[in-house]
This record gives sequence, C-alpha cells and structure tokens, in this order.
Amino acid sequence: MPELPEVEIIRRGLVNLTSGFPIDRVELLRPDCVAGSAQEFQAGLRYQVLQDWQRRGKYLLGTLTNGGQWVVHLRMTGQLLWLTTPQPVTKHTRARIFFSGGQELRFVDQRTFGRLWWVAPGDVLTQVVTGLQNLGPEPWDCAIDHLYQKCQGTQRPIKTALLDQTWIAGLGNIYADECLFLSGLDPQTPSALLSPAQVAHLHRGILQVLETSIQAGGTTFAHFRHVQGMNGHYLNQAWVYGRAGQPCRVCGTTIQRQKIAGRSSHFCPRCQPKRLTRH
Repeated sequence: MPELPEVEIIRRGLVNLTSGFPIDRVELLRPDCVAGSAQEFQAGLRYQVLQDWQRRGKYLLGTLTNGGQWVVHLRMTGQLLWLTTPQPVTKHTRARIFFSGGQELRFVDQRTFGRLWWVAPGDVLTQVVTGLQNLGPEPWDCAIDHLYQKCQGTQRPIKTALLDQTWIAGLGNIYADECLFLSGLDPQTPSALLSPAQVAHLHRGILQVLETSIQAGGTTFAHFRHVQGMNGHYLNQAWVYGRAGQPCRVCGTTIQRQKIAGRSSHFCPRCQPKRLTRH
C-alpha cells in the first residue's frame, strides 16, 4: 500500500501536471470505484478546473473551481497515471479523466480496493469521506508529548501501534520498520515501556525516514508509480525493510523478519535489542 511519502510524491506531481486544466469528461470503466453516486461524481468533475491538491494521511484531496472536492484513496494497488498521448486501455483501468488539452489522468487499480469521492460544495468533507474522521496528526504536526501519551496508554508492540492511523496519519509498514531501526527499538517492545527520551528519538526517526523517502521518490515495492509512471528508489537505501537475510548496514548482523500482529517486521537484533524494562 502506498504510504505517506508515495502519496505526497503523487500529490506534488498532480499539482504540477493537472492544475489549471479544465476537465472535459469522466469515463468510469468500473463505476463501483466511486464511493457514492457514479453519476454525481461524473457531473461534479465535468467542466471543472483543478485548483490545488492537498494530502491528509494517505488521502489525496483535489480542490475544484466550483468549490467541490475530488478525493482519492489508492489503498493497496491504486495508481494515478498522467498521459499526454493516447495509450491502450489496460485490464485494470477503472476510471479515465479527460482534460480539454488532450491529456488524461487514468485511475488503475488491480485489487479494486481504491476509491474516488465527489464532495459537493457545502458538504462536510469528513461526513462524505468518513475515513478522515479519526486520523491522527500529520507526522510534522505530531508533538512529542502526543506520541508519548499514546505510548503510555497501551501495551501493544510499538510496531503495531505505529500502524494505528489515529496515532499518526500516513505511517505504514515500510516506514514503521525503518524508523524503529533508526530509533534502536525492537518492534515488539511494549509501547508503555518507552521512556520520554526514547519517544523523542522515535519522533526524530519518523521525520527523518519520511523526508529521506520523499527525496528518493518513495518506495516501489510492487505497484507504486509516480503519476508519470516512474518508480521510487527508497528501497535501494532502506535500512531494514525488505532486507531479511542481508547484513545490517551499520553492524553487519543479519537482518531478521518476523510477523507481528499479522504484519511482516524487519529489524536488526543487535542495533534494536530487546528490552523488558523502561530504558
């Protein structure tokens, strides 16, 4: 699933490529990719100009000239591809948004979990897109005290807790592994055992790894592509994610992989030693 860096990179691409272009028409090859009325979605976007794109967690929020919003959640395998010349329609194409200059923004989704929303002018965004209601703060807006209080309230492994979108919006499996490595924390550490100093270190690690990934163009693990079809390159420099069986880049110890609450976790047993008491 695309995480915050990948969605942010897509957002920046959409701002550069689609802003100022009128939408000529919308073709839905699979209408159920729209949450709500497919007809209202098509009518709401037609003849509108995209003014800006914002990001909230893993959601993309497009602002239109009529005051409405176009919201996108890519979920597991969704892609937005910007085309300037006609291209064959692939098997997993779900929606095609045509612009008056001949360009096309194509929504492709192999697993069909991605969703598109039309939020009419005057409607409350969070009432239409209910997944936005309980999102935690963005990582750059997340206070260390907020993160510490969240940790104090649960015995869940810190890896599992970091995937809770009510804690911090946008953090997912890849970057949770990476920031835990940078913080020297075993992913199974009970959250409540973390000291204020450890939480502050974790907070710095989260911001560091997200900024590094954005600079690297995100992570292409399976389906992620930039809006112009390019891959991300973060995996080339990842500390632990996807490197099970390989030597740690810091100490040379073999990177291990294990399941925690059903999710794969990658870690270095030497750089991230287990602790059963607050350090």
